[in-house]
Amino acid sequence: MMMGLLAAIRVHTQGPANASVSPKDTIVYVGTYTGGKTNSQGIYGFKMQTGSTTLVPLGLVAETTSPSYIEIDSDRGLLFAVNETEEFEGKPTGFVSAFSIDRKTGKLTLINRQPAEGKAPCHLALDKSRRNLIVANYTSGTVTVLPVAADGRLGAPSAVVQHTGSSVNTQRQAGPHAHCTTFDPAYRLLFACDLGLDKVLAYQLDPAKGTLTAHHPPSASVKPGSGPRHMDFRPDGRFAYVLNELTSTVTTFAYDAKAGSLAERQTVSTLPASFTGSNSGAEIVVHPSGKFVYSSNRGHNSVALFRIDPAQGMLTFVEAQDTGGRTPRNFAIDPTGRLLFAANQNSGTMMVFTIDETSGQLKASGAPVEVPSPVCVRFLSPRPAR
Repeated sequence: MMMGLLAAIRVHTQGPANASVSPKDTIVYVGTYTGGKTNSQGIYGFKMQTGSTTLVPLGLVAETTSPSYIEIDSDRGLLFAVNETEEFEGKPTGFVSAFSIDRKTGKLTLINRQPAEGKAPCHLALDKSRRNLIVANYTSGTVTVLPVAADGRLGAPSAVVQHTGSSVNTQRQAGPHAHCTTFDPAYRLLFACDLGLDKVLAYQLDPAKGTLTAHHPPSASVKPGSGPRHMDFRPDGRFAYVLNELTSTVTTFAYDAKAGSLAERQTVSTLPASFTGSNSGAEIVVHPSGKFVYSSNRGHNSVALFRIDPAQGMLTFVEAQDTGGRTPRNFAIDPTGRLLFAANQNSGTMMVFTIDETSGQLKASGAPVEVPSPVCVRFLSPRPAR
């Protein structure tokens, strides 16, 4: 790992909005919240120059409403974004947008939009065939499938699953709140964390028909009142890690890929024992090496680091690194596994950290990048040489 080079990373907060992008550059896209007190207008871009370890802002690359979660199809040069609203074309639903990517400038061109068939869509996932986009709608507690054409055009919803039920927190769990859609590493099953039900629900996707069928067993539960928000799998598929928003904890599950079942092994706090303030969990990511888990804390304003036991999958809390801003919502690890980008929503900044390959510890690199109300970070990698 080029630690000497990475440790010297510089982040430029000013730069030409029309900067060209080299075929060797990585483009960093940031989804945001628009409206209200924020001055954000949509999705913003940066280029990360190969060898120079410098981020150069590309400016606003697409004007769109509250693109709070984005996903990229690098092969086809497509970007998909949820638009976290509760109304679209006069109907009580949010919507989803599809964009084509101009690799020379990073700019996005709208292809089309489709209703999410649920209020406040907040998460999405592309299936292995790249023919279906699965959306989690928070307020409505629904999971929706949108067909994706070869050119990235979204079709009308092919399936909508309505979650039902509630849990013990009467303020946050009076009804279902689907918060993420995540495939296992083999793309055999789709899992949906529902904060309102304290459950992780399992589905089988028919990629040809774009339909969802409840798997058996249909779900796994976390401790009542936990509020499961996001989940990620270890790359080998043996373990899954669920971040619980309401209790700031991570639950470790052993995953039986053949049966499609999750068995709880452990639940640990994302916070240092000395912290006594209010906090809510936001994001969880397993490092590509499979050795570490990271989760973000809104309140403590940090990214927690856990070490994974190779055989048992259990987590050991190591530390919580300050993100240099307020309310770190989403964060992402770049394709090389060397850098972590944390989106500090309420301070309007994105901080870049280097990742120590041995310990997993984070080290802030330079000054934060200014981004209005950043929420989600994703990468378009350079095309491989031919």
